[in-house]
Amino acid sequence: MEERLYQVSGMTCASCALTVETVAGQQAGVEVAQVNLATEKLTLKTTGDFKAGALEEAVASLGYGLKEQRLEWDAKQGQLQEEDKQRRLEAERKRLLATATLTLPLLYVAMGAMWGLPLPSFLRAEGPFVLFQLLVTTAVLYLGRGLYQRGFRNLWQGHPNMDSLIALGTVAAYLYSTYGSWQVLQGQSHFAHHLYFESAATIIFFVFLGKYLEARAKQETSRALKGLGQLAPQEARRIGANGLELVATKDLQVGDRIRVLPGDSFPVDGRVLSGSGYVDESMMTGESLPIYKEEGQAVWAGSLNQTGSLDYEVTHVGGETLLAQIIKLVEEAQAQKAPIAALADRLARYFVPLVLGLALLASLGWYFLAGASLEFTLSIFIAVLVIACPCALGLATPTAMMVATGRGAQKGILLKSGPALEALAQVDTVLLDKTGTVTAGQMQLTDLELWAGESREEVLTLLASAESHSEHPIAQALVQAATEAGLTLRQTTDFQAQVGRGIEAKVDGQRVLVGTRRYLEEEGLVLPEELDLEAWEKAGKTSLLLAREDVLLAALAVADPIKETSRQAISKLDQLGLEVVLLTGDKEATARAIAEEVGISKVVAQVLPQDKAAQVASYQKQGKAVAMVGDGINDAPALAQAQVGIAMGTGTDIAMDASDLVLLQGDLVRLADTISLSRATLRIIKENLFWAFIYNIIGIPIAMGLLYLFGGPLLNPMLAGLAMSLSSVSVVLNALRLNWK
Repeated sequence: MEERLYQVSGMTCASCALTVETVAGQQAGVEVAQVNLATEKLTLKTTGDFKAGALEEAVASLGYGLKEQRLEWDAKQGQLQEEDKQRRLEAERKRLLATATLTLPLLYVAMGAMWGLPLPSFLRAEGPFVLFQLLVTTAVLYLGRGLYQRGFRNLWQGHPNMDSLIALGTVAAYLYSTYGSWQVLQGQSHFAHHLYFESAATIIFFVFLGKYLEARAKQETSRALKGLGQLAPQEARRIGANGLELVATKDLQVGDRIRVLPGDSFPVDGRVLSGSGYVDESMMTGESLPIYKEEGQAVWAGSLNQTGSLDYEVTHVGGETLLAQIIKLVEEAQAQKAPIAALADRLARYFVPLVLGLALLASLGWYFLAGASLEFTLSIFIAVLVIACPCALGLATPTAMMVATGRGAQKGILLKSGPALEALAQVDTVLLDKTGTVTAGQMQLTDLELWAGESREEVLTLLASAESHSEHPIAQALVQAATEAGLTLRQTTDFQAQVGRGIEAKVDGQRVLVGTRRYLEEEGLVLPEELDLEAWEKAGKTSLLLAREDVLLAALAVADPIKETSRQAISKLDQLGLEVVLLTGDKEATARAIAEEVGISKVVAQVLPQDKAAQVASYQKQGKAVAMVGDGINDAPALAQAQVGIAMGTGTDIAMDASDLVLLQGDLVRLADTISLSRATLRIIKENLFWAFIYNIIGIPIAMGLLYLFGGPLLNPMLAGLAMSLSSVSVVLNALRLNWK
């Protein structure tokens, strides 16, 4: 299947989104169709039978516009989208100001007498009084012509939406008032103070006010993503044959050499060739401390060079940079619906027809059963149509998802799907792979005990020289220790590796052995009785011995050190009420030692790579909601099996591809933060849905005259319009609270 992305224009409520989604899903070759009201995007998964023209024609017939977008994020597309949002927001502002300019004088004229306010002399006669209201209201309705076009078109086609309700209510008020104006001009003066012109105009004004405030608030929901998109500069200093040249970032190619000065941002991904300095990667990884970069190390587009001049070779450009992939994944996550959104979708399908039926039922009931006047009946009809708000239902889930995914991206938490965010909030068991997750994933020399009076430098030089021909992680750790100490390796010959036991080599012509106690004993070495390696073994370390010409020079231990933040992370996970399990292929004793050090009580040791997924399934059979955290290729099946697969950003691409969530910094503390964020997001979604439901459950019966029936007030249609507009805005503002999590 092929994935396609479209920008949808003209949607105003959940009913609109559902209509577009339904029509798109019915097109030939469309397997999956999802519309996100908050982002105004349609995501499709299509087969070879799909015809883009047929889809665009079908959606256009409903009054909505479609514009296909590139799936690969690039800075130009991001800028164009931002400019389009700004243009639309400015258009909303101008329309609101124009409507306000007409509506405020209309309110003064229509209702000023009730407040004892004087009218201009030319409006004191009944004829000019009603004609002024008629003309001004006609102008206001003309400003809202798009609303009427969409509303009535959708009504005729059997897909009524929020615009349909507003259009029916305000047109009913306008037509009744126009009839009343005609009666006034015919001498029926009592009609002059029973007109609904100001209600029709004010409702349109409140709709525009709500849309403007909603658009402003929506911009805030995508603030984090916008910030990420602006990180990479538009120009770069390329090192050419004639020296430095300033070129557009989009023209860079893999292999180009770039120079970045202090205070500059990196335009694309690459690897440092020369120079060194501190780089701020906080906007992408969430790591607040600058990272020291030197020759051979990777740098990412959007990172800020704080000190030192760095020359680096371009390794990824355009949509292949880490920054572009992060933004693309976040946008994809925002486009997907969380399962909880299905409830709002089901309601939206029947909401508008139900409201139309209730408005008609209430007005006819008051007219025929209670003997109410036509004016009273019309007021009930308009109020019911106007106060109903499917917009809040449609925005409840996607706005919270947008803020959460954007906020997560800012902090180095890459949520790859909406369903994963909801699933993470319900997780009760976390399985942690050891290597690269709880530990650093790189062996280090931790202990060195000298036995024959040689200096530490001499012993380290012999160890590293002998091991320099081996690819084993332990050998690399020993070479790294010598390199960090600034030692020079010596000539090594006759290297031989004994798998699982050790190595033999000649360093400067002398025979050197490095390996296990058993290996050296088998090679004829007589070891001191007081040599004790048990303490290291119990601590989960690997012990080795170094001998030269049958003389023991040193005992040493290497280990994969525990990450500095692992204990803090486990403590935070415990505080969240999660069951934490260490899952590892290590021996039981080693696994227990590491688990005890970080505060994990449950351990599953000696698990073969192919059995990790089975361990996840075992916990799931017990009714557990499982999150699996890993970083290696062997973790990929388990990541895919779990309800939520979480990959460390320091791990392999395969693990990241198989996961639902990536912790870019590779820090387990971020996992606890992510679970807290997911729980807060789900809580806010539930709050939004609750208030959207309650608003309609309470508001519609009041508009139908329930309180008036028992001696209470009758809901004015203008107040109904204000309440309807503010309900949508309140949902978006509630979602924005996630920015402070």
